Amino acid sequence: MANLMPINSGEAVKRAALPIFEFEQLRERLLEISRYGCVVQFFGYEDGGELFVMAVMRLENQLLAGLARLPESYASLTAKRPKFNLFERELAEQFGVRPLGHPWLKMLRYQPNWRGRPDVFGNNYTLDIPGPYPYFKVEGEEVHEVGVGPVHAGIIEPGHFRFQCLGERVLHLEISHGYQHRGIERLLIKARPRRRPFITENIAGDTAMANSLSYSQAIEALSASGVSQPAMTVRTIALELERLANHVGDLGALSDDVAFAPPAAFLGRMRGEFLNLLLLLSGNRFGKGLIRPGGIAFPAGKAEFTAIRAKVKELRPEIEHCIELLLTAHTVLSRFEQCGIVSREAAEGLGLVGPAGRASWQSYDARQDFPGECYADLPPCPWEHPTGDVLARARIRAAEISHSFDCLDILTAKGGEPETVRPKAEKLAPSSMVVTVNEAWRGELSHCLLTDSDGEIIRYKIKDPSFHNWPGLALALRDEEISDFPINNKSFNLSYCGMDL
Repeated sequence: MANLMPINSGEAVKRAALPIFEFEQLRERLLEISRYGCVVQFFGYEDGGELFVMAVMRLENQLLAGLARLPESYASLTAKRPKFNLFERELAEQFGVRPLGHPWLKMLRYQPNWRGRPDVFGNNYTLDIPGPYPYFKVEGEEVHEVGVGPVHAGIIEPGHFRFQCLGERVLHLEISHGYQHRGIERLLIKARPRRRPFITENIAGDTAMANSLSYSQAIEALSASGVSQPAMTVRTIALELERLANHVGDLGALSDDVAFAPPAAFLGRMRGEFLNLLLLLSGNRFGKGLIRPGGIAFPAGKAEFTAIRAKVKELRPEIEHCIELLLTAHTVLSRFEQCGIVSREAAEGLGLVGPAGRASWQSYDARQDFPGECYADLPPCPWEHPTGDVLARARIRAAEISHSFDCLDILTAKGGEPETVRPKAEKLAPSSMVVTVNEAWRGELSHCLLTDSDGEIIRYKIKDPSFHNWPGLALALRDEEISDFPINNKSFNLSYCGMDL
């Protein structure tokens, strides 16, 4: 049997070089690889009037790619490998292809009674699932349902959580998305090249740097554009500032959820300090406008590096002391320990990524396995305490915060005056594809672009780390009390808009 083709993150390859399998052959190869590897991309696209599926797998630190023509139906991969679950549901929803034997087949983002809904290409495909969204129900006289959302009490994105409970005990949690339809992937095909950076940095506001970087790396690969070392340094700094802002803010929110007020107030305020450093680099508190294909759009030199270095030196001891207070308080430990456990086997089966995965014994970190920008020259992030619970996910975040401080200390010592990017027409390589893999603050983020014979983008696929991790949150609530949902939810802190593309 032919093998999938090894490819590199951020390297353009000719589509003609990719192996084309019979679908059953591809399925068998994917099942074999996914025994120990994970799914990076698995999506459909149309080319020359035919439907294809593109698969990109990760096996240790190697990416493997292949494609096949899409049949009208096929034997489900999810039935044997749960990590394909959402990928197959998305494929069925977008192209009407039915994975036979799928244990949980239902719409991922759209209600099944929608008809004539255009997919990312403007075509109409309908998956025949009758009636309203079929929520799972646990039968029993004492079982009751609790619905939360899609409109929430806070200023957050819409999403629905439906709990099946026996008293306070959660028997099952189902999470439903699809309450906002922005058409991001279709926009990225139709939009003018100069609009695309603005679209990608708004895929998810809290991940603007990682999405901007993933897009820029893909365009640089397809246009054979180089990036200076000083510009890569600034881009890495921006990514680490984004990581710090989110991890610090989330630990503060976790503290708030267990009514431990001092760290909640302090860490919540500290989040703003890192957003202000992104403001220093770009004029925007989320860093928007900074990272562009070819480098960066604003100069950052000695003055900016000195200011960041000084602020990090000032904040580090205060933040680490506050985190130590949070993670040693007996009142906090009594809520975090043994709460929301995701086992090693479950995390591996679902393909969890990022801090949520590492808290459950999954060692994968794209910064080490697929080092882009400056990460090959930076130390690895130490991870420990993989007990699979809320406490482990909090401790992983604490370790990442210290690691980000170390990285910024190294990066800001370099200084430099990178040239800003001068916008120019992007001439992309024809009949090519590129996959980028980066470690966003939630975990593995991947963008995949395919071009036609004229160099025009025919498919733009975005895979947010939350795509892997939402099922992990549902599993973490199994047999927990419903009152423990807030701290479990915040310990994952997954993206709604990263899902609802």
